[in-house]
Amino acid sequence: MSLQRRHLLHTAGAATLLASLGQRAWAQAGQIETARIITGFAAGGTSDTICRRVAQKLQGDYARAAVVENRTGAGGQIAVQTVKAAAPDGQTILQTPTSILTIYPHIYKKLQYEPLVDLTPVTLGCVFDFGFAVGPAVPAEVKTVPQFLAWAKANPLGANFGSPAAGSTPHFIGALLGKNAGVELKHAAYRGTQPAMLDLLGGQISAVSGPIGDITQHLPTGKVRILGVSGAKRNRFAPDVPTYEEQGIKNATHSEWFAFFLPAKAAPDLVNRLNASMKNALAQKDVIDGLNGFGLEAQSSTPAELADLVKRDTAKWAPIVKQVGFTAEN
Repeated sequence: MSLQRRHLLHTAGAATLLASLGQRAWAQAGQIETARIITGFAAGGTSDTICRRVAQKLQGDYARAAVVENRTGAGGQIAVQTVKAAAPDGQTILQTPTSILTIYPHIYKKLQYEPLVDLTPVTLGCVFDFGFAVGPAVPAEVKTVPQFLAWAKANPLGANFGSPAAGSTPHFIGALLGKNAGVELKHAAYRGTQPAMLDLLGGQISAVSGPIGDITQHLPTGKVRILGVSGAKRNRFAPDVPTYEEQGIKNATHSEWFAFFLPAKAAPDLVNRLNASMKNALAQKDVIDGLNGFGLEAQSSTPAELADLVKRDTAKWAPIVKQVGFTAEN
């Protein structure tokens, strides 16, 4: 064997040994090789944003690498089903808004998952309010929600609104606004708020009910006006916009949260490790500021607190769904 070949074999063997030792060190430290955060909504929206901000912080802490996968479709159900079917080894993480877990059980007869049976709560990620916005299809003199509803009643062809998904919280908010005013607002469901906003800007739909941050980023175009917000008080990201309650609209105060889950039967120590890593991520100033830019307020929780929140919100939405009378087909 030549000296050169002997040197190459020695170098290759050393590299293999180092790689093996490196992987063993990561495993011994309790870190996941690659963590996948699954979201059911399109890139560029609020759901995608929080996933990417958190993924940056998980990398090198909870996991050696962290990536975001956008599994859109079925109003976010595909993402939940993806995580439900995954091994509970900590590599597959669901990030989802409340509606998919607390409203969908009331509207889908054949829902393919049970939130607190098929998923393991980890932590809250953020909280936020919704806005109701109009675009070029609505006359400039329409500046409040009651004015829009009056205009919609007088102009049936324009009596419509879009939302991120059928059965989502903003869908029900828009439906309630119309129902309580005696106006039939036709609903258009999209795969996330951004596609709806593009149609709003293009004049294909009259209004959008969606996360405040998905709307405010389009204000610089000059084509979007926010008529109202869903919070109990004015939203700090749109302080000049009155709440629905301020405009005389009763029982329309709703906020939302995004949260993180692992598949069912995830080991408690794994859940606690991910919870600690995510809490640390959500407390970082650059994450907080980054989320603020999208109208999101970072907020974490314990797994038990998140489980309790899912139960409370599921009970809260039952009578609202019944009032609206909406059901969905799988």
